[in-house]
Amino acid sequence: MAQLTVDIGGRAGVDCRGFCEYCYFKRVKTTRAFGCRYCLPFKKGCDYCTRGVREEYSGFKDLRTIADETLAALQTKTGNLDRITISGGGDPSCYPQFNDLIELLGATGAPLHIGYTSGKGWDDPKVADLLIDNGLAECSFTVFAADPTLRKRWMHDPTPDASLAILERLCKGADVYAASVVLPGVNDGAVLEHTCEWLEERGVKGLILMRFANATEQGLILENAPILKEQTVQSVDSFRDMVTDLSSRFKMKISGTPLWDPEIGSPFAILHEPALMKKLPRAQRRASVITGSVAAPYISEVLSARGATSPVIPVKKEIACLITIDDLKDLDLSRLEPTVIIPGRAFVYDAEAQDVLSRDGTSREVIRGPDQLTADAETSMGMTRNEVLALEMEGFSTLIRQINLYGK
Repeated sequence: MAQLTVDIGGRAGVDCRGFCEYCYFKRVKTTRAFGCRYCLPFKKGCDYCTRGVREEYSGFKDLRTIADETLAALQTKTGNLDRITISGGGDPSCYPQFNDLIELLGATGAPLHIGYTSGKGWDDPKVADLLIDNGLAECSFTVFAADPTLRKRWMHDPTPDASLAILERLCKGADVYAASVVLPGVNDGAVLEHTCEWLEERGVKGLILMRFANATEQGLILENAPILKEQTVQSVDSFRDMVTDLSSRFKMKISGTPLWDPEIGSPFAILHEPALMKKLPRAQRRASVITGSVAAPYISEVLSARGATSPVIPVKKEIACLITIDDLKDLDLSRLEPTVIIPGRAFVYDAEAQDVLSRDGTSREVIRGPDQLTADAETSMGMTRNEVLALEMEGFSTLIRQINLYGK
């Protein structure tokens, strides 16, 4: 079985009928190279941590280019093609030759998946029939609210009624997962309850709720905070409680990011499986593990249960994979061991991290940890509990082996 991703290109805020009010890519200013795991040892900065993180693309690709790239990719695949995923920097619903694109990909006979769409580019409900007739199997659809007035105001959707009608029609022929960024005082409370009811009645498979971020420590690393001035943001605990409550009241799956997936118990579902925890290696050496403030207590609990004695060190940044060198500069170096493990996907240049974490005169070795220790809601929505637990077992086993290999 093989899978294929078709990148249609496109620019955030340009090839999507304009930014949504709450879009994380509004007012992006930074031009610096962050550094990351893909950088060459002798050069800070690569395509991923400069252009990629800002989603700087040159616009949608023309259909001929997409066709040529798809054909070339198909020739490298063996076995039956079981999925084609459409993705890009722009919104697929705004692709100017969308109908032709879908017919082209539909001709392969493989199930089609749309990784993300706002639906803002679709003005004619008939597009739903086109998608289903050409093999659409799954779609992730940003809804914001079932109230078309709110969609128009906050998403700048020129035809919100048509977009919602398309979502409703797609539910009859494909697995549709809805997503919504939650703005306190705008689309939470009674509005969110109505949205959940509307989605469930139409057969949506699941709803991913995304906690709105409005500050650097919440993940806005592109010098563009705040997105919305004076907009309140839920605490992580309050957001988790909201997700838990809604999940208990509806049959469809409801989960949240950064926390949490009530059905699976993730992130860090392994904490509810003591028998699996005992199968993890035991920590036999000492190393400092640096992570985001949300994950730190969970990681600490797992490592402590396996004999680790060094404290897990949180930075102010909530999400580990969005840690930058600025976060490391704020750490109290007196708390660090000679070996320091940073998140695998942190936006940090390794040599710079080593310099920053050794500036007190103690030479420290900096190691990149696993890319993932758990699955957030956007990942776990399409996973079983056993798959999440397997991911966590692999991630923590790798982390503990790194502690034992490089620690003191």
